[in-house]
Amino acid sequence: MANSSVGRREFISLLGGAVAAWPRAARAQAAPVIGFLNSTSPDPTLQRVAAFREGLREVGYVGGQNVAIEFRWAENQSYRLQSLAADLVRRRVAVIAATGGTSAALAAKHATSTIPIVFEIGGDPMATGLIADLNGSRGNLTGISLNIGALAQSQLELLRGFIPKASLVAMFVNPDNPNSGAQQARVEAAARALGMQTLVLYVNKETGFDQPFLSLVQRRAHALLVSSDSFFLEWRREIVALAALHSVPTIYPLRAYAADGGLMSYGVSIIEGYHQVGVYVGRILKGEKPTDLPIVNAIKFKLAINVTTARTLGLDLPSSLLASADEVIQ
Repeated sequence: MANSSVGRREFISLLGGAVAAWPRAARAQAAPVIGFLNSTSPDPTLQRVAAFREGLREVGYVGGQNVAIEFRWAENQSYRLQSLAADLVRRRVAVIAATGGTSAALAAKHATSTIPIVFEIGGDPMATGLIADLNGSRGNLTGISLNIGALAQSQLELLRGFIPKASLVAMFVNPDNPNSGAQQARVEAAARALGMQTLVLYVNKETGFDQPFLSLVQRRAHALLVSSDSFFLEWRREIVALAALHSVPTIYPLRAYAADGGLMSYGVSIIEGYHQVGVYVGRILKGEKPTDLPIVNAIKFKLAINVTTARTLGLDLPSSLLASADEVIQ
């Protein structure tokens, strides 16, 4: 009898423990899961991921507490993006943050027409076929366009500010980027309007950077414009080093290049873009639909000039150019 009483007490105790655990399990299962798809790799994106998390936090979501984040990195191998996106769909994530350029956004779009997608791209989402209409037929997509297309003429004018006689400008284009054709066309049109010629050099992992730099030197290009591309951003230190080695005045689309020794940058803050993606993802988790959230086009551009690099290249520093800079890096 005593043994039976003890057995009952143990059973009731175990049952009570299981019941107490149910709410915790339910809460864990109820926590939404975000799929984070990126075309590059983790190390160079630490600040951007931190900005994404901060955007989520502003809307009330903290990774590891009330939301889980599944990260998928393509490591600059664009062919992997489709399978990574499909994996997130199988994981039944609540929303996908497709970051690191148009390739990731297109892969997410092809993987699902129902799971909400918040993208971060450099170009025009309509021109790349990502959406059909900014205000109407975009289904499960919304996001941030860094509006890179608006930069071309200003970037060339800035180069001419340093090199008044510049007539031939080389341009690095990544042929693997679906937005590269539109970027190239805009730069070429802007160059023609300014009476300049362009030397387009296609650069990716297969070509590397040594030969393209040798080509622009042999063709006597006066300057170089590096297009907006996550691959170039990840390899920016090598690009900056080769530009210094060959004494090529170069303009870049993001401040990170100038901070690492590039001559100058003119573009938007990619950190702010990731922050906005986090905000949008959080708002969708709270119940808003992608079509409720307008696609954001960056309209504020910033100029950073590295005066140490300018002096090393033997360039004059026009006072008007320095006065217009948002940041002067010594």
